[in-house]
Amino acid sequence: MKEMIEVRQALYFIAVAEELHFGRAAERLSMSQPPLSQAIRQLERMLGANLLERSTRAVQLTEAGRWFLDECRALVDTSVRAAEAAHRASAGMVGTLRVGAVTSALSDLLPQIVRMFKESRPLVELHVREINTQDARDALLRREIDVAVIRQAASTRSLAATPLRRDRLALAMPLDHPFAASEGPVDLGAFRDDSWVWHQRYLSPEYHDEIALACRAAGFSPEPKHVANSIHSQLAMVEAGLGVTLAPESSIRRRPWAIAWRELAQPADMVELSLVSRANDTEPLVAHFMACAVAGGRDH
Repeated sequence: MKEMIEVRQALYFIAVAEELHFGRAAERLSMSQPPLSQAIRQLERMLGANLLERSTRAVQLTEAGRWFLDECRALVDTSVRAAEAAHRASAGMVGTLRVGAVTSALSDLLPQIVRMFKESRPLVELHVREINTQDARDALLRREIDVAVIRQAASTRSLAATPLRRDRLALAMPLDHPFAASEGPVDLGAFRDDSWVWHQRYLSPEYHDEIALACRAAGFSPEPKHVANSIHSQLAMVEAGLGVTLAPESSIRRRPWAIAWRELAQPADMVELSLVSRANDTEPLVAHFMACAVAGGRDH
């Protein structure tokens, strides 16, 4: 059969089949009877089958009409579900959201954001990927992820960044370090000759540069002896006694690291966790995740 049954035709036939009266069916459909009768006749000609037995006293379904009625109901149900699905998707109630996050966000800010998001969007499939800052930017541009929580991000023509939390840098050191038992802020310059745990620049350029800038402001440029791929790894190396490092204060506080840490006597510039998405992204799921992220950032 070349022609497809339209939902409108199915609705017409359902009304007539359930009312078994053209007048009542027309009234139910808020239309006049002649166009309805004509539409059913056209439908029967298109199908090449008699769907109704008509007499002056009654209208009855034929065997073909009974089978056709079940399929018409299924067609209408499918149409309704399709419309509801489109509405839920456009409202950001269903779908898939792919999130990238740096390691420190996974153990700190992201859990709160995810809880808020899942409570309000339980039908959305959420995919979270651990990723460094630079790779997150590239993945956003390649549309491999939809949103990212990364370090030190600024808006560009292609990417929009929203600061979530600003953090002070603190000096982390092993428990057996000579300054571990000291009290109060420390002079960063006093650690110029220490073994330093460093963060690779290509992974998070702005974050790396903030650490380097803080050291230069203290009058030295450390020679990195140990290199980490994340803030978590930096602190783990300090815990292992390998050296000292600068790290965001919140990352140090969030778990019971077996390390000592001190505020800086000359505080460095604040480092940020930012939420980044593609510029001018109008996807409702992204917008809702951003709203949860901003709210979650205020709670920390």
